[in-house]
Amino acid sequence: MTNNLIAGKIRVILADDHNVVRSGLRRLLELGGDIDVVAEADSGEQACQIYSDFQSDVLVMDLSMPGIGGLEALRRILCVAPKAKVVIFTMHENSTFATQALSAGARGYVAKSSLADDLLLAVREAAAGKTYISPSIAQKIVMQSISGSPDPMERLSSREFEVFRLLAEGAGIDDIANNLQISQKTASNYQTALKQKLGISNAVELVRLAIRHGVISG
Repeated sequence: MTNNLIAGKIRVILADDHNVVRSGLRRLLELGGDIDVVAEADSGEQACQIYSDFQSDVLVMDLSMPGIGGLEALRRILCVAPKAKVVIFTMHENSTFATQALSAGARGYVAKSSLADDLLLAVREAAAGKTYISPSIAQKIVMQSISGSPDPMERLSSREFEVFRLLAEGAGIDDIANNLQISQKTASNYQTALKQKLGISNAVELVRLAIRHGVISG
């Protein structure tokens, strides 16, 4: 247990591209009495930088942000700090995004539509080294697992899933390379690998698959 926790304060970094959302989250978390928000970020890139600059117990981060986004930021942070405790706080309420984030190493997954206490509980559980998932999201994950219908998204790494999501949203190879800060050749290789893994041959099939699994709205 860290000195911060022994002292009774959990140090939190907030990462969300909406200033109003961050302001509301700061008030919510600090009203709990045992949490201090020590820094804020408005992009995935900034979240990576701030996490390395500030000593914190928990990072609360959105998935949908400009640039590399939350899932890629999560991957990068855990590459350099494997013990980082990240709670995803997002509007994405389907099991696909949740499974991807948790598989990538997130300590918590909370829907923005959840009760306020859910986020407080998730931060406290993450700080204690535990995992917390919003009840509604947990139920969807369970239902998916017992449905007998395999989710092809589970076969994708976090990087592959992020490329898949960007392609489904209509991004080109150049855009994907810029967003994820990879070469165009690497982005193109990911596209080819995705088609093979998912058994799709063109952009239309990719979009249909993304809609079917809730990665984008129809």
